[in-house]
Amino acid sequence: MFIPIGDDDQDRRLTPFVNYALIAANILVFVFLQGFGSNARFTYAFSTVPREILTGHDVVTPDKTVEDPDSGASYQVPGLQPTPFSVYLTLLTSMFMHGGIAHIFGNMLYLWIFGDNIENYLGHGRYLVFYLVVGLAASLAHVATVTMLGQDPLTPSLGASGAISGVLGGYLLLFPRKAVRMLMGRMVTTVPALMAIGVWFVFQVISGLGMLGGTGGGVAYGAHIGGFVAGLILVKVFAIGMRPPERALGG
Repeated sequence: MFIPIGDDDQDRRLTPFVNYALIAANILVFVFLQGFGSNARFTYAFSTVPREILTGHDVVTPDKTVEDPDSGASYQVPGLQPTPFSVYLTLLTSMFMHGGIAHIFGNMLYLWIFGDNIENYLGHGRYLVFYLVVGLAASLAHVATVTMLGQDPLTPSLGASGAISGVLGGYLLLFPRKAVRMLMGRMVTTVPALMAIGVWFVFQVISGLGMLGGTGGGVAYGAHIGGFVAGLILVKVFAIGMRPPERALGG
């Protein structure tokens, strides 16, 4: 177990209102619109479906009955639901939905720890646009990966992971030596961000390569890698014309 639990925020000069708002939006959608993940019809209406993005047409599929191999019990799984607006907007709406409590907890933990530093660097407005742009780039990377690997284009994807991967990419470029507190088993240790985020990225690459052998496990690693690379590339673009905050590159 290698989990970040905090970082050095001594150089933060802004209250990260946008980061707080993003976390709140994700939680509110998960609780009130997704019903803690139980409202599958809502989720399947607003998730990103690769075929819809590639064709521009909404896809609706019938419900199907699935049998639990352990208990033998049968239950009904909703099919893809109608999207009440352009399917391209699901590239945005899917960024605020999650598949379960563990999914949203992990994503919000990373956003809480690393997002405020990027907001401090870029400012409120630029950070919001940066977050949305890298999230969209991650979703498009997922669609491209599904297409190139010949995976099922009707499998919906959702989650803030792609956007948060972009935040991590920006963080790694700007604050490679900033101290990050990590939980390793029962021990808490401090490592530079280069190590903390580097280990995360290596895991994404290895797991993504596993998709070539059909062992992706349903996780959109293409979105994680695509978002991370987008963050690396774009964070400095969004900072053009701005004076870097004190200690931004040193940590």
